[in-house]
Amino acid sequence: SGRRQERGERSGQRMAVRRRQRLGPGGGRALPAALLLLLLCVWCRAAAERVRYAIPEELGRGSLVGPLARDLGLSADQLPARKLRLSEEKQYFTVNEENGNLYVNERLDREEMCGESATCSVSFEALVHNPLNIFHVEVSIEDVNDNSPVFSKTVLDLEIGEWIPPGARFPLEMARDSDAGSNSVLTYQLTSNPSFSLSMKEKPGGKKQPELVLESVLDREKQNSFELVLTAVDSGDPARSGTVQVRINVTDANDNPPVFSKSVYEARVAENLPVESVVLRVRATDADAGPNGRVSYSLGSVTDSVRALFSVDSESGEVRTAGPLDFEEKNKYVFTIEATDGGGLNDDCEVQIEITDENDNAPEITILSLSSPVPEDAPVGTVVALMKVRDRDSGENGQVSCELSGEAPLSIVASSGGSYKVVTSGALDREQASEHRVTVVARDRGRPALWSSRELVLEVSDVNDNAPVFEEAAYSAYVAENNAAGALVLRVQARDADAGANGRVSYWLAGGSAGAAGAAPLVSVEARSGALYAQRSLDYEQCREFTVAVRAQDGGSPARSSTATVRVFVLDRNDNAPRVLWPAAAAAPGEAAGGAAAAPFEVVPRSAEAGYLVAKVVAVDADAGRNAWLSYELVQASEPALFRVGLHSGEVRTARAVGERDAAKQRLVAVVKDHGQPALSATATLHVVLAESLQEALPELSERPAGAEAAAAAAELQFYLVLALALLSALLVLSVALAVLARLRRA
Repeated sequence: SGRRQERGERSGQRMAVRRRQRLGPGGGRALPAALLLLLLCVWCRAAAERVRYAIPEELGRGSLVGPLARDLGLSADQLPARKLRLSEEKQYFTVNEENGNLYVNERLDREEMCGESATCSVSFEALVHNPLNIFHVEVSIEDVNDNSPVFSKTVLDLEIGEWIPPGARFPLEMARDSDAGSNSVLTYQLTSNPSFSLSMKEKPGGKKQPELVLESVLDREKQNSFELVLTAVDSGDPARSGTVQVRINVTDANDNPPVFSKSVYEARVAENLPVESVVLRVRATDADAGPNGRVSYSLGSVTDSVRALFSVDSESGEVRTAGPLDFEEKNKYVFTIEATDGGGLNDDCEVQIEITDENDNAPEITILSLSSPVPEDAPVGTVVALMKVRDRDSGENGQVSCELSGEAPLSIVASSGGSYKVVTSGALDREQASEHRVTVVARDRGRPALWSSRELVLEVSDVNDNAPVFEEAAYSAYVAENNAAGALVLRVQARDADAGANGRVSYWLAGGSAGAAGAAPLVSVEARSGALYAQRSLDYEQCREFTVAVRAQDGGSPARSSTATVRVFVLDRNDNAPRVLWPAAAAAPGEAAGGAAAAPFEVVPRSAEAGYLVAKVVAVDADAGRNAWLSYELVQASEPALFRVGLHSGEVRTARAVGERDAAKQRLVAVVKDHGQPALSATATLHVVLAESLQEALPELSERPAGAEAAAAAAELQFYLVLALALLSALLVLSVALAVLARLRRA
């Protein structure tokens, strides 16, 4: 096999024929720049043509077939992007990804691949991407003389009667050579012998059969047997030969050979005929009687494949099938049948059996290329798959139609050479369907029709065509004041129908309401979760509500976004105690004794009845709601039964009539409480002097402890007295002026 490979490579080097048949540029020659536009148009049409090469068989693995990329019009710079590769159904050849040359991938034996066919070629598809296209490549396998002529028998036995006259001819077995063309043309040589010579007989189809010619009369008593060597030599370079031994036994009288009724027998049978079925019957007659006239039939010099498919009954001459017939493997068989009588004389005839086709092969679907996943924004008409459909039958049995089964925006388009393209027929939307499953059904036109199917799964890749959508357009959140910094306020959520980075949502603050403190520094948002956190403690008394805008943005390019409004309401807490406006707040408990004289006082006449309004405690609370509802209570008094305070009004009134026994000076302490939980409070101290007039009350006031506070109180009292007199005088003057004006107006 090593010498055979070397001879095949030398023969391939000697062969100068590498045929390329295309329309368009080729051969790798530089072209003028002015012709580029014209060649581009020609190249577009050349995509559907066939590229042909011719190589000898038996080339070793890695042998160069031809510059495929150059013949397809692809430069070396384009190869990485165009991704030139071969269809997966053929393994005889491979293409180099760097230079685009086509190489032999495994040893090619023409006889194994094509048998006795006159021509032998391998067809396959070359695929290029960006854009996707398909080219048909055909490699013709040329025969080399790698097979020697072979005889089916090692010894040929002949019986020749001594009475046979010179010039009689005896057919000898034809050798078989598996090569094709001139390598299978045989010549025969016979070892030199004065009694015999070799002659050639022309057979139908141009073949020559060797015949043994008797040159002189045989004398059995002198020599009863002969041993000769028949050599078959082919026409190859170098020539090959095969030999068979011819043993001749000299017998007595058998002067009539068998004769077939026809020289050629023909029959037509359908493939898949059952084994042992009768195909035809041959008949030969012999004019001799007895054993010399008894004819037996046998297959002549035939190949092993013929012996495996046909047999002949030695007595009846019926040719039967010995194995299954397949039209797709071979559609015609030609072989010889020999008829031999009991005396050793024989005759032969040719049998031609034509095999007719039946629809016994379902279409074969081969996926050449599948572009999956495909982006959802792919335009209508985008090629997503390339297929090749082949039916090994012939005629209508081999005519195939394809269709798609399934709900998907896809259609199938026929191409040249039994190829089909699956293209998009509508818009794709990954959010509605992330993958499409369709079934390619191929059906022939036989009766009954045969069909096959192949499922295609097309995944749809995501494109950022959806913006994030918030669950709510506007959110409301309620936060109690005095919250801790970093407390969770609200969690917003937006969903993006896209996938991957296109559907990954991030959150940002897009703005907010502007108040005294501004909304921006009050809250922050976590980018991944959408959680809003308070940046600092909120104060209801400073900010009761504010608004922020949250933007959700996906990770696509370009990014898409949407905005939602969040309105945050601050809830009040009871964090402010009531504040007494009048009278001034009492001193601390430890200072009560010393601060009594500093507290305001009211003068109540001793003639006051029950319900007399002494004063009104005025207090406010900065809180709101129940936290700002105030109630008043008298907690301490010199005469507890003498005064009472309104629960909600804060008015201090006499609970009974003032008596003579009541002390002239009374001290009242009232507490102001809110309704919060827990409640907060403040106290107010009020001094009351029981006197009919202010002058009568002055002696009582003068008895108050001396000191800085007493002097201040006296000065304040004098100020109020002067102010009161001034107001009374002003009112009197105003009354007199109004009266004068009124009188003047009437006058």
